[in-house]
Amino acid sequence: MRGQKYIFLLPGLLVLLAIILFPLLFTIRVSLSAWGVSQPGLNWIGIENYVGVLRDQRFWQAMVRLGFLAVGTVIIEYVLGFSMALLVWRDIRFRRVFRVLFLVPMMTTPVIMAVIWRTIFHESLGPANDLLGRIGIAPVPWLTNETMAMVSVMIVEIWLWTPFMFLLLLSGLLSQPREPFLAAAIDGAGPVRTFFNVTFPLMAPISVSALVIRLIEASKIMETVYVLTSGGPGTATETASYYIYIRGLRDFEIGYASSLSITYLIIMIVALTIIAKVLVRTMIGKQA
Repeated sequence: MRGQKYIFLLPGLLVLLAIILFPLLFTIRVSLSAWGVSQPGLNWIGIENYVGVLRDQRFWQAMVRLGFLAVGTVIIEYVLGFSMALLVWRDIRFRRVFRVLFLVPMMTTPVIMAVIWRTIFHESLGPANDLLGRIGIAPVPWLTNETMAMVSVMIVEIWLWTPFMFLLLLSGLLSQPREPFLAAAIDGAGPVRTFFNVTFPLMAPISVSALVIRLIEASKIMETVYVLTSGGPGTATETASYYIYIRGLRDFEIGYASSLSITYLIIMIVALTIIAKVLVRTMIGKQA
């Protein structure tokens, strides 16, 4: 039977539908209700919650912060990860040691690392300001100043996820054919010219995949903000995910939080689709 192979896929498909489709449909249904502390039932209110989302300035400001945080950290992670991958890709001493060291941040739990970084950034007792004081620099309000709090979150995210980018890009470098590099060497191309004319173009498809995967993950930033700053000072580091958490699990406005989640999901799908297409056209399309 030609369709027999699809029968073997059916159990897995049913499991995926159960764990993905049902929660999504249920969330949509909840978003159309006023489920909360005062009204525990799924009473139908239509699109009233979504009208409230459109007027919710705090949510849209959180989305802007999320976009800045995600794009900024991913770009820096890509540059650092690519640099680290190029370093250990070459035949240098202790190459295997460096590969292991570069992966250490990724081996730890994000919440634990956020707690450690919160201690490091402590204004009076943290080692960060202690080291700055030893070289004559005044203490930095890492977590109490709006700008520095955002910088602190970015530093922790970059520390945590650069090894992931490094691992993907190193895998891509190790899978590249040697012939183009040998041809560039014969033509007398230097390291910089070889990188821009050979290495980077060959790595473009893998780079796009790495950037998109990391952007998807970065759009869900929650643990770092929760542990490091709790969205503060004020709402300076509050992301969309953290705001949805506040409305849903602190204020217990489940219906409204569900409408925020669906709106957030739609925005992320559209934005990431556009970004992926732009990356493909700019990094791969020119080579086609």
